[in-house]
Amino acid sequence: MQLFSDLSSPNHRRALGRAITLVESSRPEDQAIAAELIALAEAQPHASQTFRLGISGTPGVGKSTFIEAFGLEILRRGHRLAVLAIDPTSSLSGGSILGDKTRMELLTRHPDVFIRPSPNAGELGGVGPASRAAVVLCEAAGYDYIIVETVGVGQAEWQVHAMTDAFLLLAQPAAGDDLQGIKRGILELADHLVVNKADTLPREARLAAAELRRGLHLAPPRPDGWTVEVATASALTGQGVSEVADRMDLYRTRQAAFVAERREGQRTDWLREQLDRELLRRLHVYLRAAGLKNDQLRDLLDQHLTIPATADVILTEFIKNSKP
Repeated sequence: MQLFSDLSSPNHRRALGRAITLVESSRPEDQAIAAELIALAEAQPHASQTFRLGISGTPGVGKSTFIEAFGLEILRRGHRLAVLAIDPTSSLSGGSILGDKTRMELLTRHPDVFIRPSPNAGELGGVGPASRAAVVLCEAAGYDYIIVETVGVGQAEWQVHAMTDAFLLLAQPAAGDDLQGIKRGILELADHLVVNKADTLPREARLAAAELRRGLHLAPPRPDGWTVEVATASALTGQGVSEVADRMDLYRTRQAAFVAERREGQRTDWLREQLDRELLRRLHVYLRAAGLKNDQLRDLLDQHLTIPATADVILTEFIKNSKP
């Protein structure tokens, strides 16, 4: 396939952009090409071991600024960096702002960096439906350090953890109840925590870090034996950023066997997600073909009285019509 071959050419950035657009497309005519691209990318041997890092945090914490400072440090260490920035999609208009490139000016201009803002298309968990495929395509194009920036902290943020090797959680000082909003489950997922903006609010940053450490003490022991630490940093001045990169390098070295096992599990998770999406797509196709729009659904609900009974009737007909 020419498009896949172009991923290793001097024009790879444009080819990578086109490839990700294909796997994000919901058009049936694009799906076969996208599936072939993903298969080729998964089979592609890598010159060096890649590392996938998920980064999340509350709105306003400075994720984009931190990623730029952190990314520049990663480049100084000899890596090629890809940043997949997932923006929330409006449930009303279906649009997204996709402004991360404008907030990462230095990274955007660097020849060893690829930045791709993508809509999450209404998906829960802070990532988009094609995020896993996009990671694999970036690796096939020669990027060995992949950062996935998520929509923000929420109860379904586990999904980014399920597609990366490590998960870094950003918090901000003087956040008040925002710290309370970081759920215990998300703290348990984090492999490293960083309180940003420590240059302007050093005392508040130390207090926020102390509060997060207290929260970590309530978490159960990790099966991989890794000790999660809380650090303070400033993305604007660069204070503490190299130490965060050191910590991620240490994680990458010490947890190599666990990461390899984790990736195998992630492929199974990807299969389950694909099954869920395909079943849902086929159900929507059936509902449209059967003319079951809102009015017809209300009529069925009136006939069968309860939502479970009505859903059972519709699904029974769907399964019957799905048989060859």
